[in-house]
Amino acid sequence: MRKSLTAFVGAALVSGTALAQKVEFEQYTLDNGLHVVLHQDKSAPVVITSVMYHVGAKDEDPNKTGFAHFFEHLLFEGTENIGRGDWFKIVTANGGINNANTTDDRTYYYEVFPSNNLQLGLWMEAERMLHPVINQIGVDTQKGVIQEEKKTSYNNRPYGGLLLSIKENLYKKHPYRWQTIGKMEHIKSAELNDFVMFNEKYYIPNNAVLVVAGDFETNQAKKWIDEYFGTIPRGKDIVRTKIEEEPITEQRNATWEDPNIQIPMMITAYRTPSMVTRDARVLDMISTYLSGGRTSVLYKKIVDDKKKALQIGAFNYPQEDYGQYIIYGLPMGENTLADLLAEVDEEIVKLQKDLISERDFQKLQNIYENQYVSNNSTIEGVASNLATYYLLYKDINLVNNEIDIYRSITREEIREVAKKYLNPNQRVVIDYVPATATAQN
Repeated sequence: MRKSLTAFVGAALVSGTALAQKVEFEQYTLDNGLHVVLHQDKSAPVVITSVMYHVGAKDEDPNKTGFAHFFEHLLFEGTENIGRGDWFKIVTANGGINNANTTDDRTYYYEVFPSNNLQLGLWMEAERMLHPVINQIGVDTQKGVIQEEKKTSYNNRPYGGLLLSIKENLYKKHPYRWQTIGKMEHIKSAELNDFVMFNEKYYIPNNAVLVVAGDFETNQAKKWIDEYFGTIPRGKDIVRTKIEEEPITEQRNATWEDPNIQIPMMITAYRTPSMVTRDARVLDMISTYLSGGRTSVLYKKIVDDKKKALQIGAFNYPQEDYGQYIIYGLPMGENTLADLLAEVDEEIVKLQKDLISERDFQKLQNIYENQYVSNNSTIEGVASNLATYYLLYKDINLVNNEIDIYRSITREEIREVAKKYLNPNQRVVIDYVPATATAQN
């Protein structure tokens, strides 16, 4: 349902073809605190084993950033019973695929195997949790990998600093203010014991949810889960304190220089509420209304009709503690960044004053119905949704009923939420411009 930054940059999971319908699942918690969710679907002979840990960039020390993302890589290095470099060999040799990803809020690992390899998938994830090998060789190797990723995906990539430019200006105290990949000087200077301690604190059963989805026998799965995960010791309880940001009460203006671009970018961003709120869903709809496709309001007006921009877009980026509502544009010809911002502001004011048309409202409803079908139409999608709704939203039943929230949103709510959050005195405006200096870290 949620438009994520991953979707924004075009990444996606590949998966099977199960038809979307009500997601049936069973859940329980082991004595060590590991929450288990089982979703049986025998429409295809595949099974996914996935573990989501409630640790992301926001859980890091401000002077030691990038650790959660580092562990996304490091925990593939090997375990006491899986040799260094053998993880991917074992998966591919058994007809599987695997991957992992990290956000500011959580880290997610998964394997997809033919259904007769469920035991292998469970054993491997239990090995990752109980017996990871964290040594100097692995740390040094992954330091090099992360440095190269930072260069190719951020420092040397056009507009690679877009999200960081927003984070640093939208947040002053909250850990959302840094990139998930962190600062390279923090990774370079980190010592082996720093990583050992981070692992012991966060990669524990009582900070995770295990999801098994696909073609499997429930009783057998439960026996293997108990055998492989049940004996893993519970970790110390994690105490989290949300860091509160002061409200933005006047427009913040900033400039960000990027040596990898020739065309400047207009960026404006608003700090918005947690993704668990109803208002976050309304903001989803507003972003779709403004820039969801070539017939959307901003694209049709600014790109097609007035030809003031090469590209224009608005997207809602909701997270566990706060969200960001981001609007960007690339000017065409002699048009300035200020010209684009004025055009965008004009449409937001219309949203704040007038109800959108019944036709546009019905179009939004249709889009979100289709997204619901799409998001629950694959085993990978269902597994990820079950983990996310349990761990971050604290309501696993949203896998089936979040669509009801979208269905219940009214045109009046769209107008009121636009009034509540999308005002000039509540935002950051960034001139993202070409530069000849070295890219910012």
